[in-house]
Amino acid sequence: MLMAKASLAKTLGVFAAAIMFVAPFAAAAQDFPNRSVKIIVPFPAGGTADAMPRLVADWLTKKWGQPVVIENRTGAAGNIGAEAAYNAEPDGYTLLSAPPPPLVINQSLYPKLSFDPTKFVPIAIIARVPNALSVNPKKVPQNTVPEFVAYVKANPAKVTSATQGNGTTSHLTSEMFQMYAGVQFQHIPYRGSAPALQDLVGGNVDVMFDNLGSSLPLVKGGQLKLLAVATPKRMAALPDVPTIAETLPGFESVAWFGVVAPPGTPKAIVNKINADINEALRSPEIKDKLANLSGEAVGGTPEETAAYMREEVDRWAKVIKSAGVKLQ
Repeated sequence: MLMAKASLAKTLGVFAAAIMFVAPFAAAAQDFPNRSVKIIVPFPAGGTADAMPRLVADWLTKKWGQPVVIENRTGAAGNIGAEAAYNAEPDGYTLLSAPPPPLVINQSLYPKLSFDPTKFVPIAIIARVPNALSVNPKKVPQNTVPEFVAYVKANPAKVTSATQGNGTTSHLTSEMFQMYAGVQFQHIPYRGSAPALQDLVGGNVDVMFDNLGSSLPLVKGGQLKLLAVATPKRMAALPDVPTIAETLPGFESVAWFGVVAPPGTPKAIVNKINADINEALRSPEIKDKLANLSGEAVGGTPEETAAYMREEVDRWAKVIKSAGVKLQ
């Protein structure tokens, strides 16, 4: 009996200690935020990677009654901004919003990073924007992916593929296509989407894999031809446009925009931010604005976000290894 009482007392003591440990974090979450929140975006203002989190930041500012500000810290394919967020205080007041490179791609590209992307605390994916295969209609007469694959196979290394630069999503998507289709392009790297698309429209290069937000206006204007999108299933907004996966099963490449917190951020605060971002993504206003950027709201739990990011790490690591892409 005495032993049972002692065991019960010990158990209650441990339980009480656990409550005392968790209580401050729960209280902090209830009080969060009581000052301004900063979201670091590791890419320049004006692009999709900047526009997506700004939509959510504006909505959260109204929800929280506290400023949610975007800070652009650019350079090194997103690594500079990601490192700043990684080393920030893990209290929810500094977050990172980024597309795939600094979160799931760069760890397989660079021999050494000054932060560990796998230790970020995933919060949510704001939206996905599909990458797509667009061609210059004067240079590429084919109208379907099977026809295009047959043409490239008959003309190895003659079709030029414009990309945003070495190691970028467009470059890796191009490499993925070559891997899946068993074809070979001539890689033409640029410094970003704008000059690459300009040369694609001008006929200096033949094809480009880029996110639909950048290329769709040029397709609608008749300057480019859209052969297929790289989503797993056809897009509701473009039901007549086939997916690359219909010809090359398993092919998937989307530009997504995630929100993560520094390592060690308390789960209660992560859950609070996640719930409010999901509320934002359910609002018709945000959905409409994302659609204008060719984006589809995602959301979900932190656990679902973490699982998706792990899948993306594996997906791009295989492409990088197969293509032998290396950056210094």
